[in-house]
Amino acid sequence: MRRCATLLMIALTAGMSAALQIQCYQCEDVHQDDCSSPEFIVNCTVNVQDMCQKEVLVMEDGIHYRKSCASSGACLIASSGYQQFCTGKLNSVCITCCNTPLCNGPRHKRRAASPACRPSVSRYAGPLLGLMQLYLCSH
Repeated sequence: MRRCATLLMIALTAGMSAALQIQCYQCEDVHQDDCSSPEFIVNCTVNVQDMCQKEVLVMEDGIHYRKSCASSGACLIASSGYQQFCTGKLNSVCITCCNTPLCNGPRHKRRAASPACRPSVSRYAGPLLGLMQLYLCSH
């Protein structure tokens, strides 16, 4: 019985580690094109980069995009730090994080977010709270 439980734990752990690599779009300072075509797809570092990050900058010459793989901690800290600058107007900087394959690609129409899913600085007090919000708001 104990051996069976050990084998089950090993199988579950192996399956979990394989699931921790995601693919994201990656580009640096692309002007106008949102770099969501197949040539921009990369494999993120296993067990390190567990999220996709997307930066949208509104500048005088148009919209600029930066996309990459990121660790959850770094991405959530960056997105909460720039939240006040995400206005959609000139010189706006919006940083978003997501944790499903290719989620930093083109925007899709989605249903309106519930009040609990609207971002607020207090909800990003730490990476764990940010991950909880991402999970709750994506389901």
